[in-house]
Amino acid sequence: MLAPNNPALKSWLEIPASSDFSIQNIPFGVFQTGAHGPRGCTAMGAYVVNLGMLHDLGYFNGIVMPPDVFKQPYLNTFIAMGKERTRAVRQRISDIFKANSPYPLKDNSEHQQHVLTPMYEAEMLMPVFVRDYTDFYSSEYHAFNVGTMFRGPENALMPNWKHLPVGYHGRASTIYVSGTDVHRPFGQLKADDSDPVYGQSKLLDFELEMGFIIGKGNEMGQQISTAEAEDYIFGMVLFNDWSARDIQKWEYVPLGPFLGKSFASTASPWIVTLDALAPFRVAGPPQNPPVLDYLKYSGKKGFDIHLEVMLETEQGHEKVICQSNHKYLYWNIAQQLAHHTVNGCKVEVGDMMASGTISGPEEGSYGSMLEITWRGSKPVEMPDGTSRKFIQDGDTVYMRGWAEKEGVRVGFGEVKNKVVNRS
Repeated sequence: MLAPNNPALKSWLEIPASSDFSIQNIPFGVFQTGAHGPRGCTAMGAYVVNLGMLHDLGYFNGIVMPPDVFKQPYLNTFIAMGKERTRAVRQRISDIFKANSPYPLKDNSEHQQHVLTPMYEAEMLMPVFVRDYTDFYSSEYHAFNVGTMFRGPENALMPNWKHLPVGYHGRASTIYVSGTDVHRPFGQLKADDSDPVYGQSKLLDFELEMGFIIGKGNEMGQQISTAEAEDYIFGMVLFNDWSARDIQKWEYVPLGPFLGKSFASTASPWIVTLDALAPFRVAGPPQNPPVLDYLKYSGKKGFDIHLEVMLETEQGHEKVICQSNHKYLYWNIAQQLAHHTVNGCKVEVGDMMASGTISGPEEGSYGSMLEITWRGSKPVEMPDGTSRKFIQDGDTVYMRGWAEKEGVRVGFGEVKNKVVNRS
């Protein structure tokens, strides 16, 4: 067990048991305030911890890092230092904040004023510069539900689905951080009995996903095996891959998603490291038929991460409409990366790979409005008496995720986005 993961660790900071940001978590992000520009940070309870200031004050002495590594707009340079040094930083942060810390921060109020910022005063920014983005389709429950709607249960899964992690190349330039408004997109729409028309999407949907961030690159032509894959993955984020179902339906044959997806995707501001998630590993589901050799793996590659989606109307009425879990993925992150690079594809630090919608086995665990309302035939009834087949203007979608075990909670915060109409 890595020392920062010890469930017995307590912090000298007061951290409620319900906080996503326990001393065992130590996620990484970027924030700014009115007093300074972007700074690398972590979260501890209700505080954002300024890592740039900790560095300036000498708390990272002995760890070789560029002097400005935490004073950049993104974490790419920090992540590119490699797991040995980023792990050392996480260990040092744990030592600084543990109850019996040998470091002076716990007793130095002046240092605390420089280092600790209440979360409500911090503006969280996109944590990495996303060089490239791939979205997978890795939940069997989701793929079966969607396939059943359009092709019937006998032909729900396409012939290749259980042989490889299906994916498509998405648009990195429109990945935004939580809190960014999502504009209802325009595109071509076509009803079954009419010619296509130009207009705004009427079937706007969320997709409950998780993404992982590439922590080191490979060379062009170099394959990354399932055994090596996690050495190339820095950590994970919550992810909402927004979808315009009506635009997507008309355009996706033969080359797949395009304008129905590329208008917006949103990520949580906190990257939770694979190290922090290690205590929450679980075995993946049986894979039948057996996969090809390059997709075989050993060990526990799934994660028991509880996921939920809450929908809020413009008037403030809220309802939790989905409760799912990362462990439901059929294809794990090691298999996704191994398949992505089996042809020699080059990946780079900061690249993002998303899971695809994570749906569970029963109603209540479906990760999109398309499934929750079953193509609009079962509208979601809201507390104010209104109903939703898809997401309406003024609605806000919240996604939250956390793992919990032995009294320790490791969470991701939230992805929150309001839908606005720019017409």
